[in-house]
Amino acid sequence: MGESLAFHYEVDGGDFTSAGQASVKIKKNLRQLGVDAETIRRVSIAMYEGEINMVIHANGGNADVIVDDTGVTIILADKGPGIADTEKAMEEGYSTAPDNVRSLGFGAGMGLPNMKRYTDDMKIESVLGEGTTITMKVNF
Repeated sequence: MGESLAFHYEVDGGDFTSAGQASVKIKKNLRQLGVDAETIRRVSIAMYEGEINMVIHANGGNADVIVDDTGVTIILADKGPGIADTEKAMEEGYSTAPDNVRSLGFGAGMGLPNMKRYTDDMKIESVLGEGTTITMKVNF
């Protein structure tokens, strides 16, 4: 490939019907670039989980995906309330999602653990009252 390609997506907050649209679009873009199916699967899962988190907790945000010779980098940024305890948030089953979100089948506390599980590298930067940026990498 030589150079990198960048894709930008807006994630709407509070809208579960459109949640996941960015991960569907990046799956299509990666397929068109000839990226292998396993990498596409891992990127799609990590990105979907991140999108859902932005919809539930942060009133939406931005998803930027950079594809280069080494892999796929996903940068999810929001202006939400921030994550009070990132270590606790990484525990499977821990969730701060409200009951109305859980009744829709979301908020099981697997978002961040799944994002970490399906990526080769994940970094969370969160400031209370300002927002969260999660950077993930899936290597080729």
